[in-house]
Amino acid sequence: MQIYLPIAEMPVSVLLILAMGAAVGFISGLFGIGGGFLMTPLLIFLGIPPAVAVATQSAQIVASSTTSALGALRRRALDLKLGSMLIAGGLIGSGLGVWFFAAARRAGQLDLVIVVSYVTLFTVVGSLMMRESIREFWVKRRGGAARPRRRGGDHAPYLGWPLRMRFPRSKLYASVIPILGFALFVGFAGALLGIGGGFIMVPALLYIFRVPTGVVVGTSQFQIVCTTLITLVLHAVANQAVDIVLAILLIVGGVFGAQFGARAGRNLRAEVFRFLLAILLLAVGLRFALELMIRPNEPFSITTEEVRA
Repeated sequence: MQIYLPIAEMPVSVLLILAMGAAVGFISGLFGIGGGFLMTPLLIFLGIPPAVAVATQSAQIVASSTTSALGALRRRALDLKLGSMLIAGGLIGSGLGVWFFAAARRAGQLDLVIVVSYVTLFTVVGSLMMRESIREFWVKRRGGAARPRRRGGDHAPYLGWPLRMRFPRSKLYASVIPILGFALFVGFAGALLGIGGGFIMVPALLYIFRVPTGVVVGTSQFQIVCTTLITLVLHAVANQAVDIVLAILLIVGGVFGAQFGARAGRNLRAEVFRFLLAILLLAVGLRFALELMIRPNEPFSITTEEVRA
């Protein structure tokens, strides 16, 4: 069954979009992170314009992250004070990301910017996670102990910069400068690439800011839902690139698949989790890299522009 997407200006199969949403929702529930980093590339590979894919995927991220954040709030697994700092930096980054998105689109370079950004980001993050997982496999095979995780409150030197603030629930007393700076980067990347940023934010909170595991996911989801909601509104108002029909299909499929993924993820070992996620990131990065190297069927395209008096 086909349905027409008014903003993307193309027909798509309803069952295919629902299946994609369910599959990405399953992976999102399995790994405990947002599925925007995977759904946006899939939509682009399907032929949906990158601008529409990036902007519309934000709606699905908001829906899935809201559920996770509310659950964490009920379990008291959310640091509202730290989350507020992350939101402050993320909102600035989101605004800059939407502005850069619009500027690249006007210049006709948006597709290239998105592809190059995905290749760079996914290759770097995937390679780091792959190295860490292989190291753990090797250590366990030799009978050694894995490197102990840093404890909450064990601060790094850069957290001692000026403007320090205490976050009791996260057992953190640190400068807000690196926290705001990193949140700005995640907000910028999320707005530009249509990703929630959870696959960047969660490892960073654990290994860079040394936040205890119990509050990491909930705090990350709280930041993501607020910044992505603003991103969604900005994309809809400034770029008119949010396709509501596509968004509804993605949300329905994603919610369905996430329930099964969360159940399957309970039995997944940590080192296997990181290894599979690293393969997934590297595979998507490789797919985009091939797109840069393969000669397109139509090297040139013609578009019409409205000339204003």
